[in-house]
Order: sequence, then C-alpha cells, then structure tokens
Amino acid sequence: MDTLDAMRVFVAVVERNGFSAAAQALDMSTAGVTRQIAALEQRLSTRLLNRTTRRVSPTSTGAAYYAQCVQLLAQFDALEASIGAQALEPSGLLRINAPVSYGIARLGPLLAGYRARHPQVQLDLSLSDRLVDMVEEGFDVAIRITRQPGPALIARKLADARITLCASPAYLAAYGHPQQPEDLADHQCLNYSYWGGGDAWQLRGPRGEVSVAIRGGIRANNGDVLREAAIAGLGIILQPDFLVDDALADGRLQRILPDWDVAPVGIHAVYTSRNHLAPKVRSFIDYLVDALA
Repeated sequence: MDTLDAMRVFVAVVERNGFSAAAQALDMSTAGVTRQIAALEQRLSTRLLNRTTRRVSPTSTGAAYYAQCVQLLAQFDALEASIGAQALEPSGLLRINAPVSYGIARLGPLLAGYRARHPQVQLDLSLSDRLVDMVEEGFDVAIRITRQPGPALIARKLADARITLCASPAYLAAYGHPQQPEDLADHQCLNYSYWGGGDAWQLRGPRGEVSVAIRGGIRANNGDVLREAAIAGLGIILQPDFLVDDALADGRLQRILPDWDVAPVGIHAVYTSRNHLAPKVRSFIDYLVDALA
C-alpha cells in the first residue's frame, strides 16, 4: 500500500461523504476505494470511518487523522510543485571555477548579462589556475583552456584562444627581433608555469613544427604577471589573445615571428555528468556559447 495514495483516498471519502463519490472523483472503482481504506485502517490498527447504509462519516480518531492528512498532503504537493518549478527555471547557487586571467578578462564582464536573464541564480566564481577536482571541491561548472579536457568530464567548446609571441618595443630595440624560432634560445623568454611543453615552446610555421628550448629570468603561474613583465621590457612571452590583444592594439607589445604560431587552444566549459543537468548549469553554458560566439 502506498500511504500517500491511501491518505488521498481517505480525504476524498471524508470530503464527499461516501465511497462511490470518492471513487468517481478519483477515477477509481468503488471496490478499489474500499480496499484502500481497509488497508489504511489495518495499517493504523484503528477504525477511521463509520459506515451506514446512508452515509460515511469519520470517527473521532478519523476526524483527527483527516485534519493531519489535509495538512501533510498540502505540504507534500507544495514541495513537489517547488521542486518541479526548480527543474524548469534556473535557480539556486551556481559554483564556477575558471583560470585567473581568463576569469578577469573574459568571464567577469559577462556575469552581469547572465544575472539579468536569470536573477534567481546566485553566482559563486572561484578563480584559480590550478586544476581543481570539481566533485571534491563542489563546482558545478569549470572553464578549462586546454586541447584535451579530462576524460571523466563532459566538455562543451566555447571558443578558441590564439597563442601569440610578443615582446615590448623597448626589449626588441635592446636585444633585436628574432628572425627564426631557433633565435628564441638566445632571448629572455618569460615562461608560464602550467605551460604543457615545460621549458620548450612548440611553434608551427613554414618549416613545419619546431620545438625550441627556452630560458629566462622569470617564470610565473599567472599570465597577467608575465604580460606586465613583458611590457616592462623583461622578455618575450607566449600568451593567449585575451591577455595580450589590448597591449598589441595600443603598441605596448609587438608581435614577433609573424609566420610562426602555436595551434589554438580550446576554451571549454566542463561539468561532471549529462544526467539530470541542472537548469542553472545548462543555462549558464548556453549563455557563454552565445556570448563568446
């Protein structure tokens, strides 16, 4: 016996003063209603209804039970309605992880637009360049800038990041312009700690792919720091467009080796499971796809 169903049947019998009227209201057979009430009384070990040939009425215990049933069923229906609404409308806390520089340069300016569309979603953005454990640390979605997102994650590509070699006019005036990738070995190259190639930059160009071992006086785990060091004339950087485009546009940095580049790196939104994807996650990723198109 399903207790909630039996409670609904009991309430219908009391409110309609009979088994037949309750059966009609519930689209059940009268026999089915009778069985439900009998099972409920047996479960509770008490009589809930007085039955006569003319009418059915609750006993004193049944009347008290009826009042509680009405209250409990109303609360249950309200809970189901609330959960159902949440399943359709994005709401609740959305925890996001993103790399520091990308979060500042690209993601931060987009948050206001998302909140305007979905004011019931509260955003908690955590910026970190380390590879977080999404499940362990409780993130709903993460932004990963990589050619291959983790195999345990579901990834949706948002855009490509172009990777650019550049240096300041002051540095190039002092140390000269590299003419070939191999020339980088004789320059101060400012390396990103999480660069997948370690102390080598892999470039592609007219001669195919070339790997160059680099050296320099500065290594950092943040691209903004390396960009500012390059602008200050401390060396050459290999960094994505979202970090250097403004500095290239206003002349603080100059692109070098224009015939050589690095294969673009994908910017992905990743999450942990396709099953029952929360509307807040789906809506945020959809918004990023549109905004970054």
